[in-house]
Amino acid sequence: MVKSKKQSLDYVLTIVILGLLAFGCIMVHSAGCYQSKLYYNNEYYFLYKQLLGVFLGVIAMLALSFFDYRKLIKLRYVIFIVSIVLLILVFVPGIGVENYGAKRWIKFPLFTLQSSEISKVGFVIFSSAYMAKHYEKMTTFKGLLPVLISGGIICFLIILEPNMSITMCVAIVMFCMLFIGGARIKHFVCIGAPALLAVPALIIAEPYRMKRLLAFINPWESPLEEGYQLVQSYYSLGSGGVFGVGLFNSRQKYLFLPFAESDFILSIIGEELGWLGCVILIFAYVLVVSRAFKIAKNASDRFGAYLAYGIGCLISVQVIINIAVVSGSIPPTGLPLPFISSGTSSIIAFCCAIGILNSVKRYGDEWVRTSFMYTYARKTVKT
Repeated sequence: MVKSKKQSLDYVLTIVILGLLAFGCIMVHSAGCYQSKLYYNNEYYFLYKQLLGVFLGVIAMLALSFFDYRKLIKLRYVIFIVSIVLLILVFVPGIGVENYGAKRWIKFPLFTLQSSEISKVGFVIFSSAYMAKHYEKMTTFKGLLPVLISGGIICFLIILEPNMSITMCVAIVMFCMLFIGGARIKHFVCIGAPALLAVPALIIAEPYRMKRLLAFINPWESPLEEGYQLVQSYYSLGSGGVFGVGLFNSRQKYLFLPFAESDFILSIIGEELGWLGCVILIFAYVLVVSRAFKIAKNASDRFGAYLAYGIGCLISVQVIINIAVVSGSIPPTGLPLPFISSGTSSIIAFCCAIGILNSVKRYGDEWVRTSFMYTYARKTVKT
């Protein structure tokens, strides 16, 4: 391979992400300003937290964009161990922070870190590195075990917090990674059957999950109790119509819709900007995922391709789950909308993922322009 100067970032991807982050700050302030004033005596409280996350996230994104992603393959075990340690630390008294009956956060001076958000990206890196080094084994069940075991450990620790939504997200991404890696249909049947059987057990194990499921089936049966959040989400989306009631004019954010600035921020977007605003936002996500898959297609090696495909799957899975929850297509579960919802950890984690995508793109472009296969293909076309 002939050396050439590094190629540029994916400017389309970067501009769209910066646009989503800016839009997220606006919507977080709109959705959370009343609660900020009521509970923190500062209407900009949620906005300041979001700006901190965006600031740190953009720095991480730029740093990783100019970092050779191929060095991550040597750091795969360190990244995986750090992910596990962060998940364990939430259970350590004095370090882990309990909120809403769950231990999901680690306390830092300026913000709290949700370790499960970091572990999602860590799992994609680790599994991509393993599959790249052992791709010839991925058609055998034995070859799949390291990905299954690593994903299983992460899912187990996250479900203990408890956090079923991110557990489900990691599990789906794990299956996507196995599919990308070359796992056979029989493997998915053998793995998927026990996984599907485990879902009812997990729901029954926690009474609040069963209540959420029943509320999902018929939220109007208990509109002031278990079905309250979903009913309020319906009201929010329905009142927006095609063009919305106008930015900052939401009524549901006045303590009617719980978690309006985080998990259900899409409902506020639908109310204020209408169906049209939601469609434009979804188009932006489609563009991000399509750029990720394009980067994967042009990657210089298997590791880069697996990384880009994995990150694309992670973003798409989380967006789909969030939209499905807000629209009442699946039972309510707490999962932030990438780059938009309030949450420093989520912003930083996804910005890191975008930085890795940019890195894969830069080195991928270099390979496409200088590799023997590219030169050979051009000569073949000419002849």
